[in-house]
Amino acid sequence: MAIPQSFLDELTARCPIEEVVSDYLPLHAKGGNLWGLCPFHGEKTPSFAVSPDKHIFHCFGCGKGGGVIRFVQEIENLSFIEAVRKLAARAGLEMPEEDQAAQERRNRRKRLLELNKQAARFYYETLKSPQGKPMRQYITKRKLNSAYVKRFGLGAAPDSWDSLIKAMTAQGFAKGELLEAGLVVAGKNGGIYDKFRNRLMLPVIDATGEILGFTSRVMDNSTPKYLNTPETAIFKKRSILYGIQWAKLTKRSFFLLVEGNLDVITLHQAGIDNAVATMGTALTADHARLIGKYTKELVLCYDNDAAGVEATQRAMTVLKDTGFRVRVLQLPRRKTPEGELVKQDPDDFIKFQGAAAFERLLAGSADQSEYRLETIQKKYDLTKTDERTAFLKEAAQMIAQLSSPVEREIYAGKAAEAASVSKEAMVREVEDSRRRRAGQQRRKEERSALTPAVNLQPQARDLRYQNVRSARAEEGLVRLLFLDSTLLNLCRDLSPEQFSSPLWGRIYAALSQGELPPDPAAFDAVLSGEEADLLARLLHTPQSLAEGRQAVQDYIAVIQEEARRNADKGDPLADLFAIQAKKKQKETTEDQT
Repeated sequence: MAIPQSFLDELTARCPIEEVVSDYLPLHAKGGNLWGLCPFHGEKTPSFAVSPDKHIFHCFGCGKGGGVIRFVQEIENLSFIEAVRKLAARAGLEMPEEDQAAQERRNRRKRLLELNKQAARFYYETLKSPQGKPMRQYITKRKLNSAYVKRFGLGAAPDSWDSLIKAMTAQGFAKGELLEAGLVVAGKNGGIYDKFRNRLMLPVIDATGEILGFTSRVMDNSTPKYLNTPETAIFKKRSILYGIQWAKLTKRSFFLLVEGNLDVITLHQAGIDNAVATMGTALTADHARLIGKYTKELVLCYDNDAAGVEATQRAMTVLKDTGFRVRVLQLPRRKTPEGELVKQDPDDFIKFQGAAAFERLLAGSADQSEYRLETIQKKYDLTKTDERTAFLKEAAQMIAQLSSPVEREIYAGKAAEAASVSKEAMVREVEDSRRRRAGQQRRKEERSALTPAVNLQPQARDLRYQNVRSARAEEGLVRLLFLDSTLLNLCRDLSPEQFSSPLWGRIYAALSQGELPPDPAAFDAVLSGEEADLLARLLHTPQSLAEGRQAVQDYIAVIQEEARRNADKGDPLADLFAIQAKKKQKETTEDQT
């Protein structure tokens, strides 16, 4: 939806950024800005700044920044349009009419959601029919009761190539819509056939109750055992959590993250109504933001095998510095009647030990530091001196990273006890490791200081500068134009094409051509998140206007000089071809002589 700039200007004027941010976190004034604890990463000292004069926020810790619309997008995990709608409702403004293209996109989304809803009804009715008998038998085997089958909308895809196609086309849905929703597959002869066949069907529902797609389990030995809707306009695995529509209603203070979708249903049926699962993918930052809307406490319960340990470690890395309190629940292995120890998932555990036993384990789940220490300990045979030494060194490196002195002392004591050494010796090893880490960090910073060009680069790889000298001048010019738009009068001979950075060239073009005003909030609609972060960082850099005119002229001179120098270099690929041609000609001449 293309929203008129005049509407966005009025919206941001009616929604001062300091007032909107204050709805979410306390701010206090200091040095011309308002400061608070960043809501996007964990911190104890405020590094989140709001500048009412510049209409922007910027976190000096995690780097996020932008205007008021961008803030609402991030804090509420909304799209740009959704954030505008939320602010418009806050300001009492009526949204402008959508253009035809935007209306078509909105209608297409509604159509896909309606198609998924009707498909879910078809699968649910099929489950009750003779064709659903294998799925009903499987549900009985999993000990799922009818109330939770209905609660989660379980269904059955018949063992047929076109049952869903016939049912949906009879309701007026086009074959193209079935393809777009990922419910059918295109055949080699130009026809289509049902994607899901002979499968237990689980609708994937978002927090608002909309059906985004499906996950499924096959009823025979064919592969894959589990199959999801492919990526579509509405089904994005990296930002979907199975079970979120019910977990968000829990009275518990935390979410429980498990691997299997059927495990989620089993847990909810057992009264553990805060369970969710990712859609066969690792935990992502999008998942973390979605969970963060409801709780800042998460228990990870992945399979107790090598893959599960790796997934747990990855998840803790994603959650680092996000403000989450993370605990880890490891389910013990179960002994079979034959005496074999096998891993258990939550469904297995509840089936054999019961919900009360699971609750006891959940209450005693380890925090992430304890889990990391236990994981390190399992790598070594502590009856052997050399392996005990190796364990203590690796444990000391892990413990040294903890910010709390109390935590360091506690876990140093646990490691010392495990390895049968004195706590004092382990504490010394941890402090030695901290000093080594500090020295390494200091040397890294010193090396970085000796290579200032690296420090000047944006963190996002796709925004890295090819010409640092020109890009720094472009930054300075853009910053001055935001501070004083009358300085544009000095830029008549400067074109966006002369900029080395595509980002600063685009922003300069929008300013110089009058497409957008020099207001950071106006750029929320046209910049990516990383671009908005970079612009906010730039505008938070102090800049005096005392010598503004001279500075603009100097920046323009540098930009144009670097543009000419780059043009004089010619096409590097053509130069390479020329060198290769000369080399080949020389070789041919030598062969002839």
